[in-house]
Amino acid sequence: MDVLLWVVYPYLTTTILIGGLIWRYRYDKFGWTTRSSQLYETTLLRWGSPLFHFGVLMVLIGHVVGLLIPTSWTEAVGISQHNYHFMAVFIGTIAGFCTLAGMVILIIRRRLTGPVFAATTRNDKAMYVFLAAVIMLGLWNTVRGNITEGGYDYRADVSPWFRSLFYLSPDPELMAGVPIGFQLHVVAAFALFAFWPFTRLVHAFSAPIGYVTRPYVVYRSHGTRPRRPRPGWEGPPQLPTRSSSRGRRT
Repeated sequence: MDVLLWVVYPYLTTTILIGGLIWRYRYDKFGWTTRSSQLYETTLLRWGSPLFHFGVLMVLIGHVVGLLIPTSWTEAVGISQHNYHFMAVFIGTIAGFCTLAGMVILIIRRRLTGPVFAATTRNDKAMYVFLAAVIMLGLWNTVRGNITEGGYDYRADVSPWFRSLFYLSPDPELMAGVPIGFQLHVVAAFALFAFWPFTRLVHAFSAPIGYVTRPYVVYRSHGTRPRRPRPGWEGPPQLPTRSSSRGRRT
């Protein structure tokens, strides 16, 4: 079971992620979009979207630092494990609640706004379930494992295991003693990765690189002077008018 969960499963879901992105880009370029619904409602979107995207960005940065950068590297630049743990828990908790609050607002908006709900597919609903599971498990682990239970250092086992996947030398024994909450969070996250290419979340892999090399759009003003009529233009034809005076018969 350990080999299945912590070796086969991560590589399988990663393969689906990469293959799905290639397939989607090759055969569904016009579907590579968020299917924006901004035209239907803007009040809730103005609050929910920044909260969600800000929270996700901060969570992503925290995971990149925590999973990919070894403890010895952060200590080498003067960041002790205690200080790193404090910053990670403090910032991670705020980012997690921002992400959760933004997602709740977006779900409420999608449910209560008629046109937005009508445009919601089953795929969108399933995506929200996977996304909510990952977010809530991560936030639960952060609050319960690091605040109420005195702290848990996932960089001692989860991080080395995650890096071992990239080395193509996975060590499933590192995940054997990990708390069940963190294990569920990892399993849910890889499930989301496998589902990612087939949802609107695919837009996260898009970047407006083309705007850097695209030529400028030139706007020319004709000024305030009246235009000269073009040659050959005589204006609309004038209809003949009938005189209102009648001649006297003789």
